[in-house]
Amino acid sequence: MAEHMDPEEFRRAGYAVVDWIADYWATLGQRPVTTTDPPGTVTASLPAGPPEHGEPVAAVLADLDDLIAPQLTHWQHPAFFGYFPANTSGPSVLGDLVSSGLGVQGMLWATGPAGTELETVLLDWLAELMDLPERFRSTSSGGGVIQDSASSATLVATLVALHRASGGRWRTAGVDRRYRVYASTQGHSSIEKAARITGLGTDGLRPVEVDPDTQAMCPRALRAAIADDLADGIVPAIVVATVGTTSTTAVDPLPEIGAICAEYGVWLHVDAAYAGAAAVCPELRWTHTGLRYADSYCFDPHKWLLTGFDCDAFWVADAAELVEALTVLPEYLRNAASESGAVIDYRDWQVPLGRRLRALKLWFVLRWYGAAGLRAHVRSGVALADRFATRVRADDRFEVVAPHPFALVCFRLVAGDGASAELLARVNATGRTYLTHTRVAGRYALRLAVGSPQTTSAHVDQVWQLLATTATDLLADRPG
Repeated sequence: MAEHMDPEEFRRAGYAVVDWIADYWATLGQRPVTTTDPPGTVTASLPAGPPEHGEPVAAVLADLDDLIAPQLTHWQHPAFFGYFPANTSGPSVLGDLVSSGLGVQGMLWATGPAGTELETVLLDWLAELMDLPERFRSTSSGGGVIQDSASSATLVATLVALHRASGGRWRTAGVDRRYRVYASTQGHSSIEKAARITGLGTDGLRPVEVDPDTQAMCPRALRAAIADDLADGIVPAIVVATVGTTSTTAVDPLPEIGAICAEYGVWLHVDAAYAGAAAVCPELRWTHTGLRYADSYCFDPHKWLLTGFDCDAFWVADAAELVEALTVLPEYLRNAASESGAVIDYRDWQVPLGRRLRALKLWFVLRWYGAAGLRAHVRSGVALADRFATRVRADDRFEVVAPHPFALVCFRLVAGDGASAELLARVNATGRTYLTHTRVAGRYALRLAVGSPQTTSAHVDQVWQLLATTATDLLADRPG
């Protein structure tokens, strides 16, 4: 029987694993961005069952090289432009390593005092860095917490909104009448999922139309929807406004939406999962105009702020209301610190009880890069997206189909949906890059999202050249 790995064995194996990761990063640009092998390839290459006897780490790393890495889509690749980035970085990986090594479960202040207090301070740091409203700070009525994702943040916001809209009855009676969630037609799928999980169902979500030019929510349509529901005896519970929609990075008009929410007493949650990170740059904080109306707000450092998945920063303006909605206190969790009321127990700020120390990787990132380094990273992405958009506009076979204030560009071939879809398929099949698609005002469009810290102007120019030459071949093959 294999023995437990002692500290010296861990040290040797750890050096080998770190070397493997460093070599992986160093060779990323030489690899295909994604595999072209069919589903089932990895399954067929693995043994039918687990090993009877333990194996050395060297054997695992060999299989990692031969079986796993070649079959991945490489999200950190400099030519990965498919989805919003899921950045990581050296400091983030090291912070995660420390978190894993400590193995602390931070459900209560008492089970991880330093982890809890570090998280509270870090969320205040981020609020300062992004110039968020004062009421989101722990020194005011609110505070921040790290969720696993913006999807969880939306779910928590919906739960607390139901608690408020029901006058507190939700905790005991559940969903005992009809409530409504509002989001634009471009809102994230997690909003509908939250409506289902909370018992409101898909019908509990009312999509609000968008401006056809900006793809942002129409305040007039929101007001009309709320008025209609009130007339039908439906209780408006929460509006989810988006800063940087997944499809095109549209920015919903927070000042107008916030004023409507304030007028009707409806909870306003602002989902800035991708684009919130841009607010580290003063010139991009226009996206947060009107945020003073928000009851809750979130963004993902794991998207554009060099912190590995999973790390969503979520703030509320009234921490007491959040805790009142979510707290459940069995006897075995009672302790003197919690009873004193002087500490934060983050178990009351999320759906699960347990939580790991995600704050460590964020701390490592903030300490390594500093505010200046994070601003430089965001500005680089914006500049590279502008560079790409300029090339698209200069080719009359293509058109940019939506504003691109951040690092996503949506574009298409003027020749139509079929040609654009075929272009995407051919380009991705080369393995030299990876893009995705969406529909803008009903028409097919390609999405190019810049994000990897390894991406340079050369990579952007290369993917444009690939798109342009592929378009030449494709259009030549088409009849007429």
